[in-house]
Amino acid sequence: MSSEFIAILTTTSRQEDAKAIAKTLLERKLAGCIQIIGPITSHYYWQDELCQDEEWICLIKTHQKNYKTIETTIQEIHSYEIPEIISLPILEGSDSYLSWLKQHIN
Repeated sequence: MSSEFIAILTTTSRQEDAKAIAKTLLERKLAGCIQIIGPITSHYYWQDELCQDEEWICLIKTHQKNYKTIETTIQEIHSYEIPEIISLPILEGSDSYLSWLKQHIN
């Protein structure tokens, strides 16, 4: 099955925020499955300072047509000034999983 699906990643500073993002996206049927991974340690520059913080990753599986709506939704509810929101193509996947995913998203 050629894939029209993507995985979107975003990080949050609190597990509760990651759960809120997952709940919102699933309730709106914008994603079929979201894993929350963490805690992790992120290293980055912010306002010219080297930072290190504990974060949680949301790994969001969806159809590529939903990217812009998901991006906007995350920006509306995210606590970060500039949240990480990136999309990775799902180049291949098992037919049964991708069929299942397709059934659970708009």
